[in-house]
Amino acid sequence: MSSTAMVSTPVSGPQLPAGNRRRIQPTLLLGLSLAVLLAAAFASVALGARPLSLETVWQALTSADPANGDHAVVLSRLPRTVAALLIGAALGLAGTALQGMTRNPLADPGIMGLNAGAAFAVVTAIYVFGVTSFTGYVWFALAGTALAALLVYAVASLGREGATPVKLALAGAALTAGLTSLLSAVLVSSQQTLNTFRFWQVGTVSGRGWDVLVPLIPFLAVGAVILLASGRALNNLSLGDDAARGLGQNVALSRGIMAVGVVLLCGAATAAAGPIAFLGLVIPHLVRGLAGPDYRWILVISAVLAPVLLLVSDVVGRLILPPGEVPVGIMTAVIGAPVFIAIIRRRKLAEL
Repeated sequence: MSSTAMVSTPVSGPQLPAGNRRRIQPTLLLGLSLAVLLAAAFASVALGARPLSLETVWQALTSADPANGDHAVVLSRLPRTVAALLIGAALGLAGTALQGMTRNPLADPGIMGLNAGAAFAVVTAIYVFGVTSFTGYVWFALAGTALAALLVYAVASLGREGATPVKLALAGAALTAGLTSLLSAVLVSSQQTLNTFRFWQVGTVSGRGWDVLVPLIPFLAVGAVILLASGRALNNLSLGDDAARGLGQNVALSRGIMAVGVVLLCGAATAAAGPIAFLGLVIPHLVRGLAGPDYRWILVISAVLAPVLLLVSDVVGRLILPPGEVPVGIMTAVIGAPVFIAIIRRRKLAEL
C-alpha cells in the first residue's frame, strides 16, 4: 500500500460522501488559522471591563510605561492570554491524538476519563496533603491522568478483541462516573477542600500568572513534540491495527509513546486551568472536515485553532456579565456544545 493511500484514508466512522466535502488546502487553512489566532490574542489583551485600543496595546507591549494605567492593564492581561494559548494548544493536540489512537471520532480527554483522573488526584492532593499551589497540583494531575489512562486501557483490553475504540470509550465513561462519585463524597465531607476545589473545577485561565506558566512549559513542550512527531503513525493507525502492522509499525509501542504525550499535555493543562470541555472534541472534527484526514496537518492546525476557541470563550466570558465574568470552562461548553451538535448533524454521526 502506498504512502499516498495511507494518508488519504479517513478515520473510521461514518463520513460524508466525497462529493459533498468542501476541503481547503492545508497550507491555506493553516495561514488563515494563524491570522485568526493573532486576532483572538489581540482581543484577549484589548477587551474586558476596560477596553483598549490597538495603539495602546502595541505601546504597552513594545515600550511599557509603569506609570500608565492602560499599559498596566495590558501587562496584567498578558499572562492570561499566554495561558489560553498554551492550554488551548495542549488540549487540541491531546484530543486529536486520542481520536486517532482510538479511531473513535468522539474521543477526548473528558470522555476517556483523563480529566476525571486528574480531578480526583487534585482533590486528593488538597484533602490529604493540603496542596494549594500549581507546582503541587501538576504532579498529582500528571499521576492521576497517567493512572486513569492505564486503567482505561487495561479494562478495555479484557477479552479476545482487545482494546477496541468502543470498549475504550465505555471504559473511560465508566471510570469518569466512578471517580466523579468518589470525588463528590470527598467534597461533601470537607468544606475546606470544596472551597479550594470549586474554583479550579469550573476551568479558568484567570489569575494564572508567570509563576504558573513557566513551570507548565517543559511538560507542554515535551508532550507537544511527541504528538507533532506522531502524524505519520496516526495515519497508519487510522487504517486499522493490521494495516499499520503491515506497514511496519509497532502498534503497541506507537500508542504507548503517544499516550505519554497525551498524559503530559492533559495533566499539565488540567492542573493549570482545571477541566475544560469540548476543545479536544470539537476542534479535530472541524479541522478534519476542512483539511482532510492527514493527521500531520490535523495536529498542527488543531494546535492553532483550539486556542482560538479558548481565547474567544474567555473574552466573551469577560464581557457577558460586567463587571464580573463567566469562567472559560463554562463558556467553552456554551459555545462548543452547539458547534459540536451541528458537526454531528452535518457529518451524520448522531448514531454514535
